[in-house]
Amino acid sequence: MEATMLEHLGRNWGWIVLRGVAAILFGILAFVLPGITLAVLVIVWGAYALADGILALVAAYRVRDQGKPFWSLVIVGVLGIAAGIVTFIWPGMTALVLLLFIAAWAVVMGIFQIIAAIRLRKEIQNEWLLGLSGVLSVLFGIIMFAQPGAGAIAVIWVIAAYAIVFGVLLIWLGLRLKKRSDSRTAAA
Repeated sequence: MEATMLEHLGRNWGWIVLRGVAAILFGILAFVLPGITLAVLVIVWGAYALADGILALVAAYRVRDQGKPFWSLVIVGVLGIAAGIVTFIWPGMTALVLLLFIAAWAVVMGIFQIIAAIRLRKEIQNEWLLGLSGVLSVLFGIIMFAQPGAGAIAVIWVIAAYAIVFGVLLIWLGLRLKKRSDSRTAAA
């Protein structure tokens, strides 16, 4: 069952890479504009969460295993879309509420990525990349819960660094899946 799912992931590696690119673009934007207001950060983060959720759902649909979608990607996708929608409905949230919201999203998303990595550990090499991105998400969320009153610029930099590292790890995973898929195709 994991082998079939892995073959689908390998054929659709581009969606994983695209999620990584979106994360890196978000991170660069946050670094380039450190004086960004909280209102703009809310909108940019909401757009990123919405885009990431949509891309995760597309990947889950394309990676479905015997007609059933890869459930952890579906959950990540639904959570991302919900986070984006809630952000757009209440853009005037206080910084504290936004930080706690981002922290909760990162922890939940990270847990599901760790689950996916554990599920794939016997099927692919370097599954630790997915697991590491999940651990990074969980640690980021915990830090955000512990220090919600940090300065706005520091928070922007933490979010930007997280997004860039997370994006790089997703791109790396996507390219590893492509390489594995290409080697299997060439052998067939």
